[in-house]
Amino acid sequence: MARQEKKSYDLSEAEQRDLVMLLQQGKSLPEKYRFILFEDKREVELVWNGKNRDVCTTVLPFQTLEHIDEPRTETKTQEDLFDSRGRQLRGWTNKLIWGDNKLILSSLKSGALRQQIEDAGGLKLIYIDPPFDVGADFSMDIEIGGETFHKEPNLLEQIAYRDTWGRGADSFISMLYERLILMRDLLADDGSIYVHCDWRVGSFISLALDEIFGRKNHLNQVQWHYKRWPTPSKEWQKMHNTIYVYTKQKGSHIFNKAFGARTEETQKRWGTSKIVASHDSAGNRVPSEYDTSESSGAPLDDVWDISIIAPVAHERLDYPTQKPEALLERIIKASSNEGDLIADFFVGSGTTVAVAEKLGRKWIATDLGKFGIHTTRKRLIGVQRDLKKSEREFRAFEVLNLGRYERQAYLNIGGRLTGKQKEQALSQKENEFRELILRAYKATGFGGSEGSQAQDGFFHGARNGRLVVIGPINLPVGRLFVEEVITECRKRGASRVDILAFEFEMGLFPAVLEEARSKGIELTPKYIPAEVFDKRAVDKGQVVFHDISFVEATPRYDKKAKLAITVELTDFSVYYTQGTAEAAIAAMKGGKSEVMCEQGQLYKVNKNMDGIVSKVRLTKHWTDWVDYWAVDFDYMSRKEIIKVPKGSGLGAMPTLAGFEAPQGELALPEFEERWTGGYIFENEWQSFRTRQNRDLDLKTAQHTYDRPGRYTVAVKVIDIFGNDTMTLVGVNVG
Repeated sequence: MARQEKKSYDLSEAEQRDLVMLLQQGKSLPEKYRFILFEDKREVELVWNGKNRDVCTTVLPFQTLEHIDEPRTETKTQEDLFDSRGRQLRGWTNKLIWGDNKLILSSLKSGALRQQIEDAGGLKLIYIDPPFDVGADFSMDIEIGGETFHKEPNLLEQIAYRDTWGRGADSFISMLYERLILMRDLLADDGSIYVHCDWRVGSFISLALDEIFGRKNHLNQVQWHYKRWPTPSKEWQKMHNTIYVYTKQKGSHIFNKAFGARTEETQKRWGTSKIVASHDSAGNRVPSEYDTSESSGAPLDDVWDISIIAPVAHERLDYPTQKPEALLERIIKASSNEGDLIADFFVGSGTTVAVAEKLGRKWIATDLGKFGIHTTRKRLIGVQRDLKKSEREFRAFEVLNLGRYERQAYLNIGGRLTGKQKEQALSQKENEFRELILRAYKATGFGGSEGSQAQDGFFHGARNGRLVVIGPINLPVGRLFVEEVITECRKRGASRVDILAFEFEMGLFPAVLEEARSKGIELTPKYIPAEVFDKRAVDKGQVVFHDISFVEATPRYDKKAKLAITVELTDFSVYYTQGTAEAAIAAMKGGKSEVMCEQGQLYKVNKNMDGIVSKVRLTKHWTDWVDYWAVDFDYMSRKEIIKVPKGSGLGAMPTLAGFEAPQGELALPEFEERWTGGYIFENEWQSFRTRQNRDLDLKTAQHTYDRPGRYTVAVKVIDIFGNDTMTLVGVNVG
């Protein structure tokens, strides 16, 4: 029997002993046994440390932050799609989503939006340009006061991009592998994916794509060749990137043949004939009689000569990873048709979707970087305005994220537990979460039964002589909570306290701060950043808690037009500090200068060769901080409705974080609509700075209401760092 097994599996006696010992010890088997013991026919496979084929299955609802649509003046041909102002009411709205694309992809694949994707015809094209550069710099240069402020990437970007390379190429390919599987499952059967990379990771990505999509579905390996200023290095000048093209099902995929200019030799040989070549019965090459293209050019090959963006080009946004629109135009035209849905899950500065909008495609775009989302939003508003000016059609787009529900996911309790057990488990998790927040804030907890609750039951810790209290995890901090903080401070004779929260009610500040100050209490509200979810960031002490900004907006009434108002932006206050300015100045070398942020102001700091430091303030006026502002003239007119699995409990007072996606393609649960208790910001008017135009309008165009009454106006300001603040203003018209 032993000889039979040896012959069957071709194992030596030593190998058999090794196998028995490894199995008894519960250890994994060496890779070679997979091919000896099992029918694994793969000839070549990409293997790395920690490889597995598991993918994220968590599904969360998307939180709608903003609806952006340039009003149309003529809507008679599509009255059912638009309201009286010419803003889109129905049909597909494009999606700009901020957050981790792993969670976004799993939520798109198996959540309520999947049905919308299928109703829109399915996802026909994916283009991604992931952060393949190990030394990629995701910082930004921001112009202010005639100087350049060097904005470092936010911590989420640093963790996602730089720590992606922390263990080398294996951590990068592991990150991408899981996301590519999710993208494949989301792609329509006649869809294609274009993956952009360079020499650093091309070989890894090629093998990963072979595994995920199948080598038979490999369509092309495009070489994008470009010219740039030569360098004196002792090597062949690197002047191309690779774009791998795979289909979901080769043969049924969309492909529109592209033609370019003829070479002199081609022109001489074929004249103006179509030159998609075929051969006659004698083997002679002839122009194909089957080519129905009206183009008289030559069919393009897989080497593309497309220039990089010129420094003075109108499309240039000075975004570090920006690609030329001509490159994306070729891809989108070739592998999708007008009206098709396309996606870019590493959208950066928004080139893919800007081109998609101009070419009449629907789109989904995601990015982890808040500044990238903001850059894309401004770019798409510009595209809407241009299309409107030229009387061409365009769609509304929404800004979405998973933020509120990611917090719930962190606190999700699974397993078969009784009501009391669930309550205890949730309390335990909330306490652990508070401990994490206190550690990130570098505060000392007050102990208590779980180590984070204060013994007196209210305050959670202290830092630098100030009490610290953490607001509700799933709800915004409101006036009642702040009043309770003031009451508790007065009971204890405390005069200084920090309030940490993920969200604060709009319009809460600065009135409550002044109220607290009148009672001898100094309140400092701070936002808890999303980085607290990453324990690596907490452990490294990298998490920064942002100060609250204040917006002041004033309605201006028209004495003649009783239903009309304009809104003027009258103040914006920020209190940012970038690290410890003293430490940064001490580290500066003599003869150098740097722009720094300290206590809500930007300074140009100079240090001469003798070590003498001088400062020049760059922010002369509060308007220097404003990059963008927008107005919703009737904020509470549009409720935020989400679709959740029936019986999930998600809603205004959610009890569950989401659900695990069912197995199988499109095996979706039944969904029901719930009001979250919030409202969608309908972006009706906006003014923002661009690279070409740094001016900013501080007063809106006149807005006329349909009927007299009281309305709530929402004003949103986005500062030069990409952070947004909103306030509400009540108006009476008529």
